[in-house]
Amino acid sequence: MWRFIGIRTLQAIPVILVVITVTFFLVRAAPGGPFSNEKAVSPQVQAALEAQYRLDLPAHQQYFSYLADLSRGDFGPSFRYPGRNVDELILQGLPVTAELGLYALLIALLIGTLAGVLAALKPNTMQDYIPMSISMIGICMPSFLLGPLLVLIFGIGLGWLPVSGWGNAPGDKILPSLTLGFMYAAYISRLSRSGMLEVLSQDYLRTARAKGLPEHVVIIKHALRGGLLPVISYMGPAFAGLLSGSFVVETIFQIPGLGRFYVQAAFNRDYTMVLGTTIFLASLIVVFNLLSDIVAAWLNPRLRYQFRKK
Repeated sequence: MWRFIGIRTLQAIPVILVVITVTFFLVRAAPGGPFSNEKAVSPQVQAALEAQYRLDLPAHQQYFSYLADLSRGDFGPSFRYPGRNVDELILQGLPVTAELGLYALLIALLIGTLAGVLAALKPNTMQDYIPMSISMIGICMPSFLLGPLLVLIFGIGLGWLPVSGWGNAPGDKILPSLTLGFMYAAYISRLSRSGMLEVLSQDYLRTARAKGLPEHVVIIKHALRGGLLPVISYMGPAFAGLLSGSFVVETIFQIPGLGRFYVQAAFNRDYTMVLGTTIFLASLIVVFNLLSDIVAAWLNPRLRYQFRKK
């Protein structure tokens, strides 16, 4: 297992390096600059600003200088928040974004797993068709469309829930969490259905039933362990995707999370903030993918055996 973790960690290094390189040069290829929206200043002040943030250097020197700072864990100063580093801004917005992602993941797991298991128990019936049809709608409906619809129905029409904010009013976390988690619930329901259908046809479940075990014991104790393996493998990239996908939801519901800084940085051409947030999220995706693979190998002895053979 340690060899597997070491190999995957080494494989992640070039991936992160590619992300850094592509993002670094793409943000600088965009029209304008971080100080282009400021009031007109003298050439001396403009030159001083560029020198302070090393924008007067050639692009390749800026790149290697940024890599040197990054190797020390320094994401650099923000161009739009004077006196503050990108590290501080990420740590400030991350708890809210992580909390939103956690709630959305719990909703996705609860709804998706339940729908997928129920559909797999009676395939090709209405118990199967209805949840799978709803899951297809969830896959096709983006969060920037679902969010306003939920606001229109439950916030404005029925007046049951607040339509903005985070932690300022009772129930203001429900609509954002539902908006973010519904699409992932749709994916999880289809993954759990396919995994359960494959496991339910295995011989060891027929043996368990032949021994006279109750059906609920067969499903919960024996079938779920193998049937939910696709869901376990999906958890890593799903949680990382929830963190990055929350930016749209945070903007819709005015949530003070990491997405607020990222969206503002994109509009303001805050190079270091865009770079730092992108690198941070890419690292999370790599870490969560690794964790999901480790858990899947722990739950499935066949994966451990195949890895030992290699």
